[in-house]
Amino acid sequence: MSVETTLAQRDTADFIRVREASAPALLRHTWIQTQRLLLRWARDPITLLETLIVPCLLLLMLNIVVGSQIQKFSGHSALYGSTPMVTLVGALSGTVASGVMLGRERDAGLLARFWVLPVHRGSGLAARILAEGCRIFCGTIIIIAFGMLLGFRFHEGPLAAFAFLWLPVLFGLAFATMVTAIAVFTAKSTLVEGVALLSSLLMFFSTGFVPLGAYPNWIQPVVRNQPMSVAVDSMRALAEGGELARPLLLTIVWSVGMIIVFAVPAAYGYRRASRR
Repeated sequence: MSVETTLAQRDTADFIRVREASAPALLRHTWIQTQRLLLRWARDPITLLETLIVPCLLLLMLNIVVGSQIQKFSGHSALYGSTPMVTLVGALSGTVASGVMLGRERDAGLLARFWVLPVHRGSGLAARILAEGCRIFCGTIIIIAFGMLLGFRFHEGPLAAFAFLWLPVLFGLAFATMVTAIAVFTAKSTLVEGVALLSSLLMFFSTGFVPLGAYPNWIQPVVRNQPMSVAVDSMRALAEGGELARPLLLTIVWSVGMIIVFAVPAAYGYRRASRR
């Protein structure tokens, strides 16, 4: 092999690496992988079950079993607490399903194959974030539509309704960051059991399940300030009216704080899993 041929091959390799690391490549590859993830999730019955069917059935069950009792206790329709809570539960349940799928892709070597292809290194994780946001937003719209069939309404105008739809996306992306960090370091069973337990605790000890006054006095500060409760209170205020500034601020603090804490482990773990 001549020196000129060797230099030409090196120049070509350097040019490919530069193209892989460019901003246009990041955008294009992220969009392609986002489409791949959304298509795969749409064809996965477990993801559809956890994201759409189970939350809608849960909302219907809560409305039938405890709806009238909560309305008598608080004087307000229980749907303004249960509907926001169920949208958040749907966001969390969907992240578990996608986290399990991420673990399968890691074990099957798919992440490693993407690593050796001429694909932007950051596109895989960026695509997962974008796909999670799309999944949560679509799931929120469907659950809200089902809630409106049961009697849920927006009373604070279109701007508040628009903000209402995006709060589950922020909340869900924060937990998706945590789930991604766990999924790339642990076994699938640990992920499912741990996040399912956390989701159940957040749901049953939140102001969306029953009003705050129904809990014992000693646990009310915990229930009032935990992440799902403040998100539910924010969404209730956006739909029905009431105090908004405090719960909305705490929702942002909880969500951004989780993203900051788990973003670096998620990125490091994803890179580590891709190079296996």
